[in-house]
Amino acid sequence: MRLREERTRLGLSQTELGDIASITKNTQMLYESDKRSPKADYLSSVASAGVDVRYVIEGIRSDSSSGQSSAAFRVADGTPIGLGSPTPSDDAVPVAMYDIEAAAGAGRSLEAEPIKTTLYFPPEQLSALGLSPGRVAGVQVRGDSMEGTLEDGDWTLVDLGNTDPRQEGVFLLLISGERRIKRVQRLAGGALYLISDNEHYQPEMIPPERMREVEILGRCEVRIGRIS
Repeated sequence: MRLREERTRLGLSQTELGDIASITKNTQMLYESDKRSPKADYLSSVASAGVDVRYVIEGIRSDSSSGQSSAAFRVADGTPIGLGSPTPSDDAVPVAMYDIEAAAGAGRSLEAEPIKTTLYFPPEQLSALGLSPGRVAGVQVRGDSMEGTLEDGDWTLVDLGNTDPRQEGVFLLLISGERRIKRVQRLAGGALYLISDNEHYQPEMIPPERMREVEILGRCEVRIGRIS
């Protein structure tokens, strides 16, 4: 029953979690109804999707004593999703996690920055999120301007293939050589409206004549709590 609870918490269907662990939906149903006990390789696979295996087995939350957040959510609507794993596995896709506070100089590509850590995601999970392997990067959030959506110290997965502000949403931008995370709206005439979700910060408008100072690096799709 705890396995079903974890799957529900992560917002995954029985088929989706089964695909991550390379089992059928029927086998997943048997595991969730305690009619069959999952094997070690299954538990290892679902752990990479964010399942708290210790809770499933022992009924004890693995993060209960650490005070660290171990949740991941869609930035757009707060839907809980599976976490990546810090441990490589055969088919997992590595996603580099950058601390953008380490940025040093205008125009440097994100890939030129030092990698703070790496998380590994099942390719099916990235596909379900609309993310393409090789076109996704993690960055650490600094400051409280996006408080309520992204907290100081959180990580966010950025879709580097989505740089179209007409979709609106939260984007990673390079503005006059400084990387910033803001909610972006495209205004009539080509201007950009940059919004901080923390109401203590005033919105900023980038007029068309200043657009040469702005590069949209990607859309923030996933929020991950602090990685211990």
